[in-house]
Amino acid sequence: MPLNAQRSQEFVPIKEVRDGIIILKDGGLRAVLVASSINLSLKSTDEQKATIGEFQSFLNSLDFSTQIVVQSRRLDIRPYLLSLEGRMKEQTEPLIKIQTKEYIEFIRSFTEEVNIMTKSFFVVIPYSSEGISGKESFIEKIVGNKKERQSTKSKVDANFEEKRSQLDQRISVIADGLNRFGVRSSQLGTEEIIELFYKTFNPGDISQGVKLE
Repeated sequence: MPLNAQRSQEFVPIKEVRDGIIILKDGGLRAVLVASSINLSLKSTDEQKATIGEFQSFLNSLDFSTQIVVQSRRLDIRPYLLSLEGRMKEQTEPLIKIQTKEYIEFIRSFTEEVNIMTKSFFVVIPYSSEGISGKESFIEKIVGNKKERQSTKSKVDANFEEKRSQLDQRISVIADGLNRFGVRSSQLGTEEIIELFYKTFNPGDISQGVKLE
């Protein structure tokens, strides 16, 4: 592994991602929800006040800390242009084919001049715990006994599941609370979390990001 890659990993507190759960190097757990957005400007004054009130009540009801992350990225228009080009090739009507080509050129020119941004909203749910890092114990390192290692691994797995059940309860609280004022949410899986962190640490990689199903 390159030296600069090793140095970069030292600043990332993540040990691994297991079953959609982030395990930190200090043993803490994190779950990530992607949430939909609400356009308050399209609501009446009373609806705006009601939504804000629900959100305030939701935050005040939590007995654990949480983090709301807003990620802005440049919208990748390339897949849309490719789909239009595919339709243009299949089009048999000459006039529509010309109009489609002109539309593609307009979109391509417009997006080159103007950065169209897309926003993603995430809720990070924590659960602090001890002893789930999966590191070898002092006895394991000295004795190197296979049964001892298997026993330790079983205890680590059992501890992880126990702590995960506590985290799942918090996830349900957050999801239900958001749903009360019209915000849909979905927990990210392992591959989605890895993709999210990759794009976070590689901002030059243009992408649309993670979306709700």
